Amino acid sequence: MELFGVHLIGADAATGHKLLLTLAFVLGIWAIGALLRALLGWIGHSVDSPRFRFWSRQGVALLLAIALLLGLISIWFDNPAHLSTVFGLVTAGIAFALQRVITAVAGYFVILRGKTFNVGDRIVMGGVRGDVIALSFMQTKIMEMGEPPPVQDAAPAVWVHSRQFTGRIVTVTNDKIFDEPVYNYTHHFPYLWDEIRLPVRYADDRAAAERILLDAARAHALTPERIDPDRLDELERRYNLKGLDIAPRVYWRITDNWLELALRFLTPDHGTRAIKDAMSRDILVALDAAGIGIASATYEITAVPPLKLEPASPPRG
Repeated sequence: MELFGVHLIGADAATGHKLLLTLAFVLGIWAIGALLRALLGWIGHSVDSPRFRFWSRQGVALLLAIALLLGLISIWFDNPAHLSTVFGLVTAGIAFALQRVITAVAGYFVILRGKTFNVGDRIVMGGVRGDVIALSFMQTKIMEMGEPPPVQDAAPAVWVHSRQFTGRIVTVTNDKIFDEPVYNYTHHFPYLWDEIRLPVRYADDRAAAERILLDAARAHALTPERIDPDRLDELERRYNLKGLDIAPRVYWRITDNWLELALRFLTPDHGTRAIKDAMSRDILVALDAAGIGIASATYEITAVPPLKLEPASPPRG
């Protein structure tokens, strides 16, 4: 085959024919993909379901990738003998040069097959906390959130000290699921247990302090009457968990300096900070009204030893 008078080695009319078929096939796949994505976008406006939009896009991407791969193999490797030889060489080269890429793609299928997480789930993956906003063959994009006070020293450092968005979008490769655990806050049970710890002086009314904490939790946190019982039944059925304590409860712990009251309560997976803010405001107002103070690690001087001042003796000589 010649191009502008130059003879191309290994190129003939059959190869040129295959090149044209490949170009036409790729353009056809691209056009079909654009048409399907437009159709799904039109359907998505009438179906208010993030999961439908996510899974439909993933399904279209997988089908197009499989069709493209099969089409290219059919065009270029119509001889089975050639196909086996080339397939062995390509497989060996890919396995050596693209190990992390292959692992990331394998992680993608593990995520889908194992239902590790979906778009919209709140997870911790690769050391990043936040909500999943996109998932591709090799990468997962997470809208990062801040770290709660107990783990503010964890890496990477963030400037938001709560479970609220920082504004950064972090890209994590899918192979991370093979290296470390993935924490999912929302997959089957979209609720979280949280705590507020209150140090109370031993001289104060401890029972009244406990009632104040419970009243705040019942007013703002989730109670058994406010959650979907089907969610709880599904969790117990799927993972054989029995006797989950949903109602708010206060636990006492004796320390050297004060009595620590730990209020345990249930919240939705999103909006915990607003709930704790409202509870804290109610608790402080009720503590002031009851005359109950919050203990702190300060020192109180209760007595001073008497001081005796004597005039200095005159110098001798």
